[in-house]
Amino acid sequence: ASIGIIGGADGPTAIFLTTKLAPHLLGAIAVAAYSYMALIPLIQPPIMNLLTTAESRKIKMVQTRVVSKTEKIIFPILVTMFVALLLPDTAPLIGCLMLGNLFKETGCTDRLSDTVQNALMNIVTILLSTAVGSTMV
Repeated sequence: ASIGIIGGADGPTAIFLTTKLAPHLLGAIAVAAYSYMALIPLIQPPIMNLLTTAESRKIKMVQTRVVSKTEKIIFPILVTMFVALLLPDTAPLIGCLMLGNLFKETGCTDRLSDTVQNALMNIVTILLSTAVGSTMV
């Protein structure tokens, strides 16, 4: 399952799933996941060009309706509660994802949002890579 998540280019989810299902594979899965994520900008464009026509790449999608600010704020809250009730083990992962959406949509926490997107992200990446590296033998 962890290897399948790597195909989705989702490193944190691959690491989270690996710690739950196969902790002995954490180092290898983390290195593979983040290596794959780093290579996506090189791998994806030629594949997209091969599998699509020039006309289909030029299609402009139109928004079917305008989503209100209230809907954008309520959505992450409801998703977090719903997921926490159905799948409590995944609540921290989905909660962090939805908290980021909530920060972005409320707009009243610009400084906090900026910190989360930049400084905190770099700090967490360093801590995560150090923790995963320490598990590799």
